[in-house]
Parts: sequence; C-alpha cells; structure tokens
Amino acid sequence: MAATGVEVGVVLGSASDWPSVEPAAALLKEWGIGFEVVVASAHRAPKKVQAYGRNAAGRGLKVIIAAAGAAAHLAGVLAAETFLPVIGVPLPSSPLQGLDSLLSTVQMPAGVPVATMALGPSGAKNAAIFAAQILALSDARVREILSGHKKILEQNVVQQGEKIPPEYRAKE
Repeated sequence: MAATGVEVGVVLGSASDWPSVEPAAALLKEWGIGFEVVVASAHRAPKKVQAYGRNAAGRGLKVIIAAAGAAAHLAGVLAAETFLPVIGVPLPSSPLQGLDSLLSTVQMPAGVPVATMALGPSGAKNAAIFAAQILALSDARVREILSGHKKILEQNVVQQGEKIPPEYRAKE
C-alpha cells in the first residue's frame, strides 16, 4: 500500500457529481481501501487534470476512477497522462441523459484505454468493485473481501428466489 494508504484516486468533473459517486466511496471505505476524492474538470481545469494523472503513480496511487457527465473527456485525459488503470464512470447530467458522457468515455482511440462502467451510481459502485479487483491481484486482504462480497451477492439471489411461490420455482 502507498505510504499515505491511498491507492485509489476518485476524480470528479464537478462537485455536483458527488451524489452519483458517493456509493463507490462508501464501498471503498467499508472495505478499508484508501482513496482520495478530487474535483478537476478536463475542460475547466485541464492543467490540474493533467498534473493529477502525471503524478498519480508517484504518489502511490494504483487505480484512478474518473466520473464525469456531458462531454466526459475526464477519464481519457487522465489515461493519456498515466500508465495506471483508469476506470471511467459516465454520468447522466446533461440534456442527452448520459449518452454524450457514455460515448465520450467509451470511444477512446487505440493506445489510450479507459475501462468504462455503466451510467450513474451503479456504474460508480462497479468502478469501486473493479478497482478492488485490480488491487486484489497483489493484496490478499482485498481478495478475501471480494470473495465475501461474491458470497453475499449469491445469498441475495437465493433469498430473492424464495419470494417466488414454491409451485412456480424450478426443481433444483
């Protein structure tokens, strides 16, 4: 782990994106994964975004989550400045209801990859899980947490199935 204990950088294009990203932060916090949150717009503060991406690995970060709406170039700009994995979370904050941010995040040119999640809070939560999966490659504690998480997901599905009347359930 980095000297500061921060391994995941969460970059928001605007402070108004926080409600969509807060579930991801809550999950990282619950799992004891060190993270930091910064607001840095690719269009309104490009030098800040470039410097953040350029310096991230040197500060001990291992993964960057970038969440932005509208013309969401944030993840791509960060990916252009670092060799770290960048996970993009497009947000539905424009009149186009997220289509623009989805396309801006997912349509990266060859050589500048961005792992793109679903739109909005579920995408942000998946970004936190994906960041944990990346960290788990070299961290047994995080692997154990993820293993427990998968078991909880499975238990939830079993409980959901029990809500179906018995006469309609498949015979397993």
